[in-house]
Amino acid sequence: MIEFSESFHTAWRLLAVSDARLFSIVLLSLSVSFGATLIACAIGMPIGSLLAVGRFPGRRALIVLFNGLMGLPPVVVGLLVYLLLSRAGPLGSYGLLFSPTAMVIAQAVLVTPIVAALTRQVIADEWSEYREQLRSLGASRARAAVTLLWDGRFSLSTAALAGFGRAVAEVGAVMIVGGNIDGVTRVMTTTIALETSKGDLPLALALGFILIAVVLSINAVAYAVRGWAERKWG
Repeated sequence: MIEFSESFHTAWRLLAVSDARLFSIVLLSLSVSFGATLIACAIGMPIGSLLAVGRFPGRRALIVLFNGLMGLPPVVVGLLVYLLLSRAGPLGSYGLLFSPTAMVIAQAVLVTPIVAALTRQVIADEWSEYREQLRSLGASRARAAVTLLWDGRFSLSTAALAGFGRAVAEVGAVMIVGGNIDGVTRVMTTTIALETSKGDLPLALALGFILIAVVLSINAVAYAVRGWAERKWG
């Protein structure tokens, strides 16, 4: 019990004094996850909107594929990205393995199916409601997809948040492609895993507190923005 209480006390002290090592890990983790989420949104949202309004051969198969990839195991993604970026891989000459860039790539691969699948659902609901109106205005399916993306931008914040939550809480893929190198590729989740195994509970607890606070804060802001938008535009 003494060790438990002491670990909590030390963890809060690390937060109170703004420990440099602690916050460098937090900043790296946030930058990697935000970067991966932005890439995933840039790729996944257009794909999801086209799957919602488009009609082409293989569409249903793609929908099933993206829905299935939402549960893609992180360690499998890490392995595939590792093989691509390793010296023997097709992208090995770029020297990206064991770098933050490799971690962004791995997380983007994980998050993109989530964003695409959730975007498709949101846009499909919008399409069923505004299809006739858009058709009467002469909008093509591509134009309709863009219009619905803009119209549903606040609802799509849920997809972005789900993707960010998956990215910031992920450990397997980033550990494989990042190597968990101190001061270079060590993020919150990998540090928590490592420090817990070493018995350094205060640092692991402090990072755990921050990780929970970050996720809750971003969701609270997004909820507030969405509520404000609904009140303003009804």
